Amino acid sequence: MTFGSLRSSRFLLPRRLAIQSFLHLPALSTLVPSSIPDPLLGLLPRPFAAAAAMAQKIGKSVRRPGAPSLARVYADVNVQRPKDYWDYESLTVQWGEQDDYEVVRKVGRGKYSEVFEGVHITNNEKCIIKILKPVKKKKIKREIKILQNLCGGPNIIKLLDIVRDQQSKTPSLIFEYVNNTDFKVLYPTLSDYDIRYYIYELLKASLSFCFTELNDALDYCHSQGIMHRDVKPHNVMIDHQQRKLRLIDWGLAELYHPGQEYNVRVASRYFKGPELLVDLQDYDYSLDMWSLGCMFAGMIFRKEPFFYGHDNYDQLVKIAKVLGTDGLTVYLNKYHLELDPQFEALVGRHSRKPWAKFINPDNQHLAVPEAIDFVDKLLKYDHQERFTAKEAMDHPYFNPVRSAESSRIRT
Repeated sequence: MTFGSLRSSRFLLPRRLAIQSFLHLPALSTLVPSSIPDPLLGLLPRPFAAAAAMAQKIGKSVRRPGAPSLARVYADVNVQRPKDYWDYESLTVQWGEQDDYEVVRKVGRGKYSEVFEGVHITNNEKCIIKILKPVKKKKIKREIKILQNLCGGPNIIKLLDIVRDQQSKTPSLIFEYVNNTDFKVLYPTLSDYDIRYYIYELLKASLSFCFTELNDALDYCHSQGIMHRDVKPHNVMIDHQQRKLRLIDWGLAELYHPGQEYNVRVASRYFKGPELLVDLQDYDYSLDMWSLGCMFAGMIFRKEPFFYGHDNYDQLVKIAKVLGTDGLTVYLNKYHLELDPQFEALVGRHSRKPWAKFINPDNQHLAVPEAIDFVDKLLKYDHQERFTAKEAMDHPYFNPVRSAESSRIRT
């Protein structure tokens, strides 16, 4: 079936259902809490009703002036770049030919897109076709521009083409194919060395022939002035047989400008940094390092997700029960933040839980001392105290991987 034959039942029916659900049944998290009338709360499932009721009662955190936050690294990248690098709203999209591609099978879906395995009908090369759901043109242009800016970067998914349906004008992004294994299947099978290797691959990539230095996926995108803002296992594709990793889904990514306030409604709940949960809007690249820390903790402790909150408020509670509330108080005071009194009461008071408490016979071969030290450097309330991607690469936890790589290069 050609990609252009959108009227075929095999392709269009699930797409219609997806778009209808997208247009008419928005996720609860996208609703403005105050817009839900009290009588309607009783019609929602109990967990959603409780969350919605709580959302109506708890106000946003208050930020007093005088404590701005600035990225520790790469703060001025976009200040120094020409406007056409970061001004994605002015992007003119060069559209390819949709009929060059054929849909093979559906492989996934998200809030903003449906994803299919496809094939280029001329050269028979496999590809991934990401069909975007109705969103603002600004968001589509942002994702395309960021992918173009990162083109050729290590372990960054490669954008091959941009096409759209001639009738509906629905845009689709064509990516390189990765034979991914679902993380829920793969992660429990990974050895200690495998985890070190793949986390290093997420941080570090291959030797860059252009600069003859080691780069990494996160450090590379940060060095290009870009925050991913949705790092999680679902967005890290791993072809375990080829030991190949790609960081995907740049739909929430944004260019960093010092002093700019950003939307805190980004990242997936279990991987949201404390800055998002307390409404600190001038966050930076360090958000991605928190998300990486959550992902890493889940891997070494065999606890996925590591912080399992039932909603955004409970997510901070789950974090506080591990990192303690004393550290949270210090963080809030440093950035002149005040939680809503009801939110503060919900968080309560908790002492810090030692990382050793998470070690058990099933994970002790993974939760080794250097792994514990590494996760501790990432999962910090204060975003400015977290490892940068480059600092993370240099941690002793990755010594075995660096040693093996050096041996391969010498031979």
